[in-house]
Amino acid sequence: MTVYQGSHQQYDVVRESNVMVPMRDGVRLATDVYFPASGGRRADGRFPVILERTPYDNSSPSAVTNAKYFARRGYVCAIQDVRGRFESEGEWYAFAKEAPDGCDTIEWLAAQPWSDGKVGTMGGSYAGSDQSAAATLNPPHLSTMIVAVGASNYYHSSMRQNGAAEQRFQIYAFRMAATSKEAAADPILKAAIEDAFENRMPQIVDNLPLKKGATPLSRLPSYEQWATDIVAHADYDDYWKQRGYAISEYYDEHADVPTLYLGGWYDSYARNTCESYVKLSKIKKTPQRLLMGPWTHGGWEATFSGDVDFGTESHVDYNSLRLAWFDHYLKGMSTEVADWPPVRIFTMGSGRVRRDDNGRMFHGGFWRDESGWPPPDVRPTSYFLRADGGLSTTPPDGPDTPSSFSYDPTDPVPTMGGGISAADSIMLPGAFDQRGRPDFHGCADTEPLSARGDVLSFQTDPLDAPVEITGPVEMRLWAASSAVDTDFTAKLVDVVPPSADYPDGLAINVTDSIIRARYRDGWDTASLMEPGRAYEFVFELYPTSNVFRQGHRIRLDVSSSNWPRFDANPNTGGPLGVHGSYGVADQTVYHDRGRASHVILPVRRA
Repeated sequence: MTVYQGSHQQYDVVRESNVMVPMRDGVRLATDVYFPASGGRRADGRFPVILERTPYDNSSPSAVTNAKYFARRGYVCAIQDVRGRFESEGEWYAFAKEAPDGCDTIEWLAAQPWSDGKVGTMGGSYAGSDQSAAATLNPPHLSTMIVAVGASNYYHSSMRQNGAAEQRFQIYAFRMAATSKEAAADPILKAAIEDAFENRMPQIVDNLPLKKGATPLSRLPSYEQWATDIVAHADYDDYWKQRGYAISEYYDEHADVPTLYLGGWYDSYARNTCESYVKLSKIKKTPQRLLMGPWTHGGWEATFSGDVDFGTESHVDYNSLRLAWFDHYLKGMSTEVADWPPVRIFTMGSGRVRRDDNGRMFHGGFWRDESGWPPPDVRPTSYFLRADGGLSTTPPDGPDTPSSFSYDPTDPVPTMGGGISAADSIMLPGAFDQRGRPDFHGCADTEPLSARGDVLSFQTDPLDAPVEITGPVEMRLWAASSAVDTDFTAKLVDVVPPSADYPDGLAINVTDSIIRARYRDGWDTASLMEPGRAYEFVFELYPTSNVFRQGHRIRLDVSSSNWPRFDANPNTGGPLGVHGSYGVADQTVYHDRGRASHVILPVRRA
């Protein structure tokens, strides 16, 4: 039997606050350093270092708690405010320029007399992405990373997705402005920003895209510039290929160190997390590991996502998991990490559907170990859209009357959950019944979204046996539009039959995505459509792992909007990210033998 001997709590902690670490351009970044201690003094010797770089305040309660946790177990833990945030010098411009600062900090820490020369990094979201950005410069003393819910490429599946802009980042700009050092130094500015973020955000979202000078964000020029840049730069150009945005462009230069990629099926970085693991595990020699749960953004210690609960087994003890990783790769200790498989995932949906004590739908699920991603026993299976609203593995064998709808960008389909972060006041992340609710922005009623005239639904017959899908999901949609540019969306839905707890049944979103038509041939250059001409639109949805139980249906909803998560395409073909005219687009979806629209689902073999 394997005996694990990880670190235990054996030290007190002393903190040195706001150590100003110099960067290559002379800017200094405030870093709180936590040391193992005894009797109120630093413990003798050299220790491995754990670094987290954050824009969310290095002295926040959670940062302090985590830093002390590791320092008590024999690590020096450094928590740094990124450039331009809180006590750090310089100007904040989100994400794009984090690579050199991270690299310089790692090398500074490694050179200190209390360091043993090994530096590991940790953190989630922004603090996950900035780790990967620094790793593209291959810092010599970077030894290992735990990248939680971080980016591989912000253009392809985060700030933008298949050409469309994710508007949650416009909200994020106000949230960050409210905690900026500029607002902290100016009570009048702080009051204005907080009023905008806390009270006026629904109206601001209704009037997106942002106009420069029209909101209090204009008093923080770098914040406003960033918020408008990520919307105006619609093509995948050099702006998006900066290291802090496009880690995937620099995988060959990326440090070859043991890395754990942690994410969630309802997290906004689900595609990014899986893509980083897949690409780097193929080209690096050191262990790369993937851990995917059923969580929303940062929700790994919860058991639910949105209105769906997955049971007590679905959460993880985050610090214990990280300690086992760092003990193994920074201290060379025997921990459970030595026996971890390449991939560990949570498969949702194995439980009997019922309403739990918290009013959520219990969906259940279980953990499984895999040798890779996608799992080798998964078979990509085409489910074809049919004129009668069916969804079938049998391809069409002849002509078929196309389906049609009209998309009005002034009346878009409201966002009901999904992989969302940083926008809880406007759009909630996770799994929800796809029915309008008064607490969801943009909902005009409580009717099912599938009842709208601008939503096409295609579904299987009730399943006579469970169907598990685990892996990436791809949409191949044949469609035409009366417009020269428009959007198409695809949403995979688990249709739950009526029961005593749910007399009307449920339609639970599993995964979704969108494509902007002008980018159907590539992301570098826009190409407008010929009105009325059929094109094939190929785009990727977020990966997932879900069991559609016996008696359930697999449904695919097709439309042209998912707002306010994504900006509504004005259908005119004009410049994106600016105000202009709008037009209604008449959309046609084909499902005949020569233009067989289908979704490719990763079906696990029985």
